[in-house]
Amino acid sequence: MPGDLHNHSTCSDGSVPIHRLPLMAARAGLDTMAISDHDTLHSVRYCYEHPVQDGVRLIPATELTGYDYERQHRVHLLCYWPQDCPQLRAHCDIMRQRRNQCCLQSARELEAIYPQFTTEQALEYARDSGVLYKSGIMQALHELGLADSIYGEVYHRLFGWQPRGTVLHSPEYFPVEQVIATARAARAVLVFAHPTVYKSMPLVRRLAAEGQLDGIEIDHPRNSEEDKEECRQLCRKYGLIVTGGTDFHGSNSAHPRPVGTCVTQDDQIERICALAKRYQS
Repeated sequence: MPGDLHNHSTCSDGSVPIHRLPLMAARAGLDTMAISDHDTLHSVRYCYEHPVQDGVRLIPATELTGYDYERQHRVHLLCYWPQDCPQLRAHCDIMRQRRNQCCLQSARELEAIYPQFTTEQALEYARDSGVLYKSGIMQALHELGLADSIYGEVYHRLFGWQPRGTVLHSPEYFPVEQVIATARAARAVLVFAHPTVYKSMPLVRRLAAEGQLDGIEIDHPRNSEEDKEECRQLCRKYGLIVTGGTDFHGSNSAHPRPVGTCVTQDDQIERICALAKRYQS
């Protein structure tokens, strides 16, 4: 049976508590799920502690953020079965601090714009993650009737990239090469996430040719058909694992999609698990 290998909970910027996700996968007819919250060990630890829940096998994962400074865009790397190590802990701790600094500054500025808004209300959405995300701020604004959705017109005016949002503050990200080194130190199976989202195909081509990837996430709601086909060719050429995942965020999404919208086939899941055992032996 297929599995959904890309999901987010309230341990990062998703809207659904982590303990509720496995049952959602079971009801979608899946027997495997990876919970891959951003730059955190919360989802990793939860899945190691709950290897099977509601009849669903849970794969520990985290989605690490890096930056391609040559092309000036973010990069997301899915790390499956990572082991706790100083490099991974440091990455997660630093990204937590940097994200909080940026969003707390945004929240202070929003208090001056919207008298109804308070930083304390937004922080209620950070209880599980320890990180104030832009989605948490938007949830507070939506609750107050100051926004009609999480990622709508108000979000783009406040936090958009082009034009730059009025209260946007962006954390400094580690270079993608350093993030790859962190994933390797954690002995994780490394999969390049949704290459279309940040226009990352040039980087994917290079990393695949250099043998720095174990797989590519192809079945994703935001990947273009053109990029999917090229990624399939790269996977065949270099023997890479083909994965798929919904990138589920619950209601914290511009286009909500249920768990199981995009999946990884069973034979590819077994390749991930076998490679993880080899890396950790």
